[in-house]
Amino acid sequence: MNSLFDAVPAQPFVWSVAALVRAVADALDARFTPVVVRGEVSGLHRAPSGHLYFALKDSSAQLQCVMYRSATARLAFAPREGALVCARGRLAVYALRGGLQLVAERLQLDGQGALFEQFLRLKAKLEAEGLFAPEHKRPLPTMPRAIGLVTSLSAAALHDFCTTLARRAPQVRVLLAPAAVQGSTALAELCAALQRLYALAGEIDAIALVRGGGALQDLHAFNDEQLARTIAASPVPTVSGVGHETDFTIADFAADVRAPTPTAAAELIAPERAQLFAALDAAARRLSAAVHQRLNSEAQRLDWFAARLARPQEAVQRAALHLATLHARLRHASDARLAAEAARLAQLATRLPRALSAVPEREQVRLAQLAARLAALSPQRTLERGFAWLQTESGAPLTRAADAHAGQHIAAILGDGEVFARVTGQKLR
Repeated sequence: MNSLFDAVPAQPFVWSVAALVRAVADALDARFTPVVVRGEVSGLHRAPSGHLYFALKDSSAQLQCVMYRSATARLAFAPREGALVCARGRLAVYALRGGLQLVAERLQLDGQGALFEQFLRLKAKLEAEGLFAPEHKRPLPTMPRAIGLVTSLSAAALHDFCTTLARRAPQVRVLLAPAAVQGSTALAELCAALQRLYALAGEIDAIALVRGGGALQDLHAFNDEQLARTIAASPVPTVSGVGHETDFTIADFAADVRAPTPTAAAELIAPERAQLFAALDAAARRLSAAVHQRLNSEAQRLDWFAARLARPQEAVQRAALHLATLHARLRHASDARLAAEAARLAQLATRLPRALSAVPEREQVRLAQLAARLAALSPQRTLERGFAWLQTESGAPLTRAADAHAGQHIAAILGDGEVFARVTGQKLR
């Protein structure tokens, strides 16, 4: 029986590495030139030489590509990371690495690539308005009582979200607002579902918007300006869990928190019950330790007071001794004060008679001085010097010539008596 080795020539042809690589390159060039490949741009890099290096990838494979400077000059758009494109060119083998690559001669956006460009333009616009600003982001509640959920009733995301939430925090209620997450009616239904939940803002603490992954066309409703502004207007914190971990939508940027998957959204929006129980246990232990420490401290303080109260006779004796000391000090102070006051009283008693005898003499001298001054000022002395005091018959003083009239009887009071007269006339100055 022949073996497999029997079919191998005794002396097979031996290739050099370069020759084999060239042969493979020629075979590829003959079989796959030209070739058009659709894929997502990844690892985009423009070299100083002007050449463009990138990879085209899909869900299960990737192909290294190079676009020479002469071809990049004819591009009608600026390639971006993640853009879906169609590349036309030829397959080749890069000899230095022995790696397969596509030498792209033309590059154009695929339908999904145009959606990606639209996504980037809208993201830049809303970002410039400050709609995605970090200072507008609100933290999710730490202990939610109820949350709103927007997703499709037929979506696997609904099962993933609710299952995770029930496992982590079964006490949290979920208010579901169903909406299509794909198709022509998805945008209107998503906005309407959010508005229904906004009307229940007093009953819910947060809102989750979730769906599974998909192509960019499938996520088109989540990349709409109207939905972004509706999410930004939410009265409660929002979390967006749309697509897979590598998927990003405008809804993710508009929400307060972005979750990579619907399952992660459920994990973010409610703490795990086991963690809460562990936190409660830790708090209970700290409280118990604090209570025991306080009880021990108060017991020690009570022991100190009890020790002081155990010998009340000593306290009474100390108080009696203190009282006796105060009594002796008071008695000594009283005796000294009485002796001082008695000495002062004796001194005053000796000074009083001298003071009493001196008072009449001083007062008599003073009285004589006042009498002399009074006599000098007496009107009688004035009258005795030749002056007269005139008055009418009624006794009123007559001090002005204008007040007298002819025939009027007046009295002139002199130093030694009175003289009665009648006015015969008047002369005014």
